[in-house]
Amino acid sequence: MITRRQFSQSVVAGVALPALTGRWVDASPVASVRLGVQTYSFRELTKQGTAEALNVVIASMKACGVDECEMWSPQIELVPPAGRDAPAAAQATAREGMRTWRLATPMSYYEGVRKRFADAGMTVYAYNLSFNDSFSDAEIDRGFEAAKALGAEVITASTTLRVAKRLVPFAAKHKVPVAMHNHSNITDPNEFATPASFTTALALSPQFRINLDIGHFTAADFDALAFLEAHHDRITNLHLKDRKKAQGDNVPWGSGDTPIRQVLTWLKQKKSPVRAYVEYEYQGTRGAVAEVTACVDFAKQALTS
Repeated sequence: MITRRQFSQSVVAGVALPALTGRWVDASPVASVRLGVQTYSFRELTKQGTAEALNVVIASMKACGVDECEMWSPQIELVPPAGRDAPAAAQATAREGMRTWRLATPMSYYEGVRKRFADAGMTVYAYNLSFNDSFSDAEIDRGFEAAKALGAEVITASTTLRVAKRLVPFAAKHKVPVAMHNHSNITDPNEFATPASFTTALALSPQFRINLDIGHFTAADFDALAFLEAHHDRITNLHLKDRKKAQGDNVPWGSGDTPIRQVLTWLKQKKSPVRAYVEYEYQGTRGAVAEVTACVDFAKQALTS
């Protein structure tokens, strides 16, 4: 087994890792479903705010046999976070540092990231940039520019209904869809968690879409398959994870209540363009690469059974 330390060292040294070779999504009937990964899945392997993080993401995707992703912004934004336990002053300084970096960084940087993926035979389908109340209008505008420079077809965002209203003119200006990501907090009307919250957002802009996390949707006691069937035309991509109902935990795939197999089967049968992306969030024991690979294998088995 490759340890996290060995993995990081091998990436830096340019040593090839054991990997699933080729584009496994080409194999029928799996080819009818666009499978990929949310790069947040590799968070334990990446040091945020460093150039090395992108190297690790690309190497990890190769090792897992996937070639399409939703790029988690902290893995390419070169400003180290202050840390959740840092004093408020340090948090504020780090936040201003991030704003400065976003506004000053040329689009050639993001174009370079896009080329890195392309050279590896990979694509960034979605840019996961979670706008919040602290974003200035200039930062929001820059985020849309960055997504286009990355070659992303959509921005995904863990945001709120209040902030979504601010995004309307920017989505119209740049003609870039924004897909709202849901969590399971059904008690806060400002959060995306319920079918009604998605309906409210979709009515705000023709550019708004849904990034449906079927695990969180299940934990909130909603039917992910039924929602997909009813709203697939406004869904860009799914986050695949397994959670228990009634706000249950993230668990290894196949041991929770999320209808992962049924959702993948529906996508295959309908030849749906909706992407299905692994998001590894349960507490695994083998490391991120092995756990994501296990999730990929689960999806393959579901699509070929």
